Amino acid sequence: MSATPPDVGTRILFFADASSVHTRRWVAAVAERGAEAIVITRQPAEVPGATEVIAIAPGSDKLTWFKALPEVRRVAREVAQRFQPTLVHGHYVTSYGLWAAMCGLKLPTVLTAWGSDILVTPRDSRLMRLVVAWSLRHADLITADSLDMIDEIARYHPAAPCHQILWGADTDVFTPADAASEPGHFDIVSLRSWEPNYNIDTIVEAFAQFAAQRPQARARLHLLGGGSLSDALHAQVAQLGLQDQVQFHGRVNDVQMVRAIQQSRVSVSVPTSDATSVSVLESMACGLPVLASDLPANRQWVDEQGGWVVPVRDAQALTQALLLAHDHPAQSAQMGLHNRERIERDASRRGQMDAMWRLYQRLLHPTVPRQQRKRAVTG
Repeated sequence: MSATPPDVGTRILFFADASSVHTRRWVAAVAERGAEAIVITRQPAEVPGATEVIAIAPGSDKLTWFKALPEVRRVAREVAQRFQPTLVHGHYVTSYGLWAAMCGLKLPTVLTAWGSDILVTPRDSRLMRLVVAWSLRHADLITADSLDMIDEIARYHPAAPCHQILWGADTDVFTPADAASEPGHFDIVSLRSWEPNYNIDTIVEAFAQFAAQRPQARARLHLLGGGSLSDALHAQVAQLGLQDQVQFHGRVNDVQMVRAIQQSRVSVSVPTSDATSVSVLESMACGLPVLASDLPANRQWVDEQGGWVVPVRDAQALTQALLLAHDHPAQSAQMGLHNRERIERDASRRGQMDAMWRLYQRLLHPTVPRQQRKRAVTG
């Protein structure tokens, strides 16, 4: 439970993907701190802590985001009359952030960037760059979960302050195991989705090379996440003859995820593009060394004391890092201890949501005396 006193006057209208675990966790966190919340979404789903979830223009095509704007404004007005929100919060700048910025409510507006909406999508077209710029310039507060995203956001020259707020890891749930994997097994875990950006095929290729070079390790690769490349990955594993060593877990709940992490010796996350990865933070919280691709957001968390950074889609470098993790167990264990301490200090979900709550209150109560406001934000 947060130490921050609840504020029963905080009512947040979220524009966000209700089906995302990140949305559900964020809404649950603000509800825990005393806020009421309604979620407007394209993907209807249960959101614990939300008073109501409202679906608008279900689907996934990009054009509908723009075509739905009249309905967004109509629903926002109706919600405002009965719910009387005190602020609006859009999650993902190029979609729900656009809806939040254009909903027509004259309320403090918060936008949270998720990664690709800042680092990838604006490069696709001039239209998307304009959407990002317009949305950011209509925000009163902006948050992002990595420093490279904050630097990229600054290129749009928004008037609103931009703060790093992480999704964070639940350090009460994601904890180190009492013992590592089963004796005689060197288990490796990947928590990323089976989508092109996450390069699971490169992980499988590197694992095959590692298993061939260290047969005595009796290595096993645990693939969590699920995704559109399932068939291709199963075929790759079969072609390499690794059916007995690669376990496809797919999408799992937190309990199953913790179990998979805790039985492993190293966690692998090698996407082509990424902001701060929650799965990396959760692996660190469980006391694992991390093997990550060479991206700014990964370098922010994975230092030489906590793991290895390798070039994107470099199976050979990935193999070499796996060999180091296996051949130097004492060093790997020390890396895991370092990572757990780092998450407890800098990236616990509770601490990050406490920081976000203070930002909400600062936005809602700008007349608080300067010295008192400073204590509220930094305390």
